[in-house]
Amino acid sequence: MTTKVISVSSAPFSGQKPGTSGLRKKVTVFQQERYLENFVQAIFDTLSGQQGKTLVVGGDGRYYNDVAIQTILRMAAAAGFGRALVGCDGILSTPAASAVIRKWQAFGGLILSASHNPGGPDGDFGIKYNLGNGGPANEAFTDAVYQRTQEISAYRTIEAADIDLGRLGEFQVGDMAVSIIDPVADYAELLESLFDFERIAALLARADFRMRFDAMHAVTGPYAKAILESRLGAPAGTVVNGTPLPDFGGGHPDPNPVYAAELVAALADSRSGLSFGAASDGDGDRNMVVGRGFVVSPSDSLAVIAANHALVPGYAAGLAGVARSMPTSCAVDRVAQALGIPCYETPTGWKYFGSLLDAGKATICGEESAGTGSSHVREKDGLWAVLYWLNILAVRDTPADVIVREHWQRFGRNVYSRHDYEGIETAAADRLMDGLRARLPQLAGSLCNGLRIEAADDFAYIDPVDGSRSERQGIRIMLDDGSRVVFRLSGTGTEGATLRVYLERFVADPSRHEVPTQEALAPLVQLAETVAQIAGITGRKKPDVIS
Repeated sequence: MTTKVISVSSAPFSGQKPGTSGLRKKVTVFQQERYLENFVQAIFDTLSGQQGKTLVVGGDGRYYNDVAIQTILRMAAAAGFGRALVGCDGILSTPAASAVIRKWQAFGGLILSASHNPGGPDGDFGIKYNLGNGGPANEAFTDAVYQRTQEISAYRTIEAADIDLGRLGEFQVGDMAVSIIDPVADYAELLESLFDFERIAALLARADFRMRFDAMHAVTGPYAKAILESRLGAPAGTVVNGTPLPDFGGGHPDPNPVYAAELVAALADSRSGLSFGAASDGDGDRNMVVGRGFVVSPSDSLAVIAANHALVPGYAAGLAGVARSMPTSCAVDRVAQALGIPCYETPTGWKYFGSLLDAGKATICGEESAGTGSSHVREKDGLWAVLYWLNILAVRDTPADVIVREHWQRFGRNVYSRHDYEGIETAAADRLMDGLRARLPQLAGSLCNGLRIEAADDFAYIDPVDGSRSERQGIRIMLDDGSRVVFRLSGTGTEGATLRVYLERFVADPSRHEVPTQEALAPLVQLAETVAQIAGITGRKKPDVIS
């Protein structure tokens, strides 16, 4: 007997426009009656052909995930899905969700996460739809979803009791079968097929090598414990802050030197005995790699990963190409040139890498915001990047900081930093960007603070696979010496606007490689202030976060 579908009257909410990684708002916003339901219904209304198909559902364990999953399952049953695969306790890291979608050829998936944003009752919540390739929905789809949210008049659900998300097994929600699955198994199996686990295990067993992985009380705790400690034999306690908590233990689950300061300090302290450190974020797609007293920048990490691909079994046959987001440093471009492979420059947002990966044009991709990944899934993957580094360390038997410095010796150093101005009044942020756009024609060829601006533009991207065009992706100021300053507004915050200023300077001379990053970039910081008038427009005299 077919379960009765219930139509519940509703009305549109303003502001339900997905950003680069879905819809993110405060938990209290999502808790409004019909708010979550409206957005989920808009997604299901935009889909076609889902009847009888499989939907993957899971998230990073943040506050409200469990409640949202029960709502989604009832609505998925009403939408005609035949089966749902749900991570036990509602847990699925973003890369693991992509792996599950791809392995089981699911129709798509709903990932509940606000990534690196804080959690808890007063924190942030997010939801995004991933397509059957395992990657984030493209812009055409998310635009259609937003349009639907503005005209919605009802959502559809069924009457059904909550199911036990904490028990592996089979359940029924209306006519839809629900499988509560081990969130780690499929993902761990995939990673084991890519890396030399035997060699990594031997490295982790050495008396002179100790590592620490900080899961930041976020989703990667269970994954890191299962893979690093159980499968690879790292000593118990290698994974710290390994239990996912709804509020991430009150911390900010963003793996950078500010929010993972304790890990950075431990690697800088010779008494700790640590050789290597790493961290991942709220939903497991970002990473930070730390050597002894040395934080590896995400841009350098991407370049080192590409340059050392021959040492890693899953990539030893060669790379089809590499891709980076436009604000990411050009360090990987130099590696691609040496390898004789293409390097693609895309807008920020992993969905732009998806078409390149699907078409076989790129194998490894990365963003300056600590996201690195490959063709194994269609999301960036924090634990994958850490295992890649461990594989390199095991083969080269060289400390991480030395590997990076040797890389600079060969390719030169792209000195790089990002300055974030968080929670700016949206109107002020828009005024700053609009002012920059208006001045673009006058900037090219001008002299500013003694620096010659060679070109200035508002980055636009034409996808080489489907020909789609994305405009207004960030203001680029390019100097005649190869330096760059990039301005863009982030799409990952939930309050106000975050202005990101990216600063990059290429240094070929090895004798200048050890100049402190902010000292080397000081002239570009001054140029950024002069050109954009950051202090005058926003009232901010310094950034909130420097990474």
